[in-house]
Amino acid sequence: MADQDVQLVTPMGPVRATVRPPGSKSITNRALLCAALAVGPSRLLHALDSDDTRVLYDALRTLGIGLTWDRAGCEMTVGGGGGSWPCRAADLDVANSGTSMRFLAALLATGHGRYRLDGTPRMRQRPIGDLLVALRQLGATLHSERENDCPPVVIEAAGLRGGVARVRGDISSQFLSGLLLAAPCARRPVSLVVEGPLVSQPYVRMTLGVMRAFGVEVPDSALAAFEIAAPRRYRGCQYPIEPDASAASYFWAAAAVTGGQVTVSGLGPHSLQGDIAFCDCLERMGCRVLREAERMTVAGGPLRGIEVDMNAISDTVQSLAAVALFADGPTTITGVAHIRHKETDRIGDLARELRRLGATVVELPDGLRITPAPLHGARLATYDDHRMAMSLAVVGLRVPGVAIENPGCTAKTYPQFFRDLESLRTSR
Repeated sequence: MADQDVQLVTPMGPVRATVRPPGSKSITNRALLCAALAVGPSRLLHALDSDDTRVLYDALRTLGIGLTWDRAGCEMTVGGGGGSWPCRAADLDVANSGTSMRFLAALLATGHGRYRLDGTPRMRQRPIGDLLVALRQLGATLHSERENDCPPVVIEAAGLRGGVARVRGDISSQFLSGLLLAAPCARRPVSLVVEGPLVSQPYVRMTLGVMRAFGVEVPDSALAAFEIAAPRRYRGCQYPIEPDASAASYFWAAAAVTGGQVTVSGLGPHSLQGDIAFCDCLERMGCRVLREAERMTVAGGPLRGIEVDMNAISDTVQSLAAVALFADGPTTITGVAHIRHKETDRIGDLARELRRLGATVVELPDGLRITPAPLHGARLATYDDHRMAMSLAVVGLRVPGVAIENPGCTAKTYPQFFRDLESLRTSR
């Protein structure tokens, strides 16, 4: 550490390790919301402790849901609100948690009261207008406080009527997931129609999988239209949460760039998380992948550039970009125009930082093309984006002098990331 705001990453030889990342943020937050609305108590095992999950946990407590959290044991106990929100007025700060903002906007519309959702300056730039339009079609009264289709969002909740809603699929799959989570709480059945292409489809399947575990089954109809019976109630249960596959991508990438081997335990080919398909990309680039029921291993080899549509696994774009720097030939990533609306512009800002390292990078309308070149160390900005910090740190495992600014931003989903990355050195 040069100072508290910069993390210097030291190169290491071929790594050989077995790791288990913390629980999935995406699954933890979905399960937490289903449990909060359920009839009866729930226990969430292996729950992630991170900024994003704390934001949602604190919001639910403010809303009157009974919760306890054994952080040492990674277990949450949720009392279950039986389909209602006990508190009828709340001003909630969700920081930069996109899932909390989008999901709560939908779920609070099912209640009765006045709620306001706000967040960081970056959150106030992230679009939410299409979700608000869809919720109004289902009878909700809510608006963007600044009338710019971005947060803050004010909800004058009087229950969700139900009916038919259309939602665009090309901005964020979280809009559809929020509507799906809320739909069973409507007064009458809900039909959801997706307009245009749906980005990040595995996250919608994840939402359906979590809902199913809490007692609500929704046919997916090829993810183009959904018929949700309502009113229905989620049922409390004991729910184990998988390790985070997006977080696992950094360790699989570490194996690729160092020519080593990393096994991630707790994740297999039938995971609820689509991001395990990151291993398919590495396999195409020349790595060897061993898929077992409860573990997946990546062994590095000579890397070659590929052309790949990463729409379905867009949270791993930055991880693949780090690997692409060491490939023979260019790598072209497409299908991810929507990631410009994430915690940062994950196309433009990523391209800028890769160029600082010496790579040739061309921005595309829906992605980027990375051409390897002689690399050198650099101090890299992270834009308060956890995935930028973690993916660029992987580059430092091969290139001396890589320094990551604001390493603490990884607390959003993986507070112990740099400790676990360093553990690769001692695991060999």
